[in-house]
Amino acid sequence: MTEENVDNSKSGQFWHVDLDWYQQSGRSFYFLARGCLCPSCRERLMAGGTEITDTGLLTAIKDCCSREHGFITGRLPLLECVFRLFLANGNQPLATEELARQLNDRLGEYGRQTSAEVLSRILSHDRYYGLRQLSV
Repeated sequence: MTEENVDNSKSGQFWHVDLDWYQQSGRSFYFLARGCLCPSCRERLMAGGTEITDTGLLTAIKDCCSREHGFITGRLPLLECVFRLFLANGNQPLATEELARQLNDRLGEYGRQTSAEVLSRILSHDRYYGLRQLSV
């Protein structure tokens, strides 16, 4: 993500899924994100036999899969919910406060709420999803 994607008028920490982190860590964004595809996108994208780019995967999840009921649920671990929220937003950077608000909106029906402070602490210890703070 580039700095121009971030609204500098907002205060706070901005987070995103750092796609470069996967390569540097010897991990695969593709394999992790592929597990978030809805059945119809999985069938459509995997049947073509062509390799799907990270951008193509993000687009499919944002435009289709994230709208499916159960894409983000209270049964998922909190960091998985955050990862999926970034996928649903097309990996646009979000301030911690906005991330907490959107997450609470989605998880509210499951009775699960979290504060920006708790979320910031959890995000800063992520070693699996590539959730990283932006330098602005």
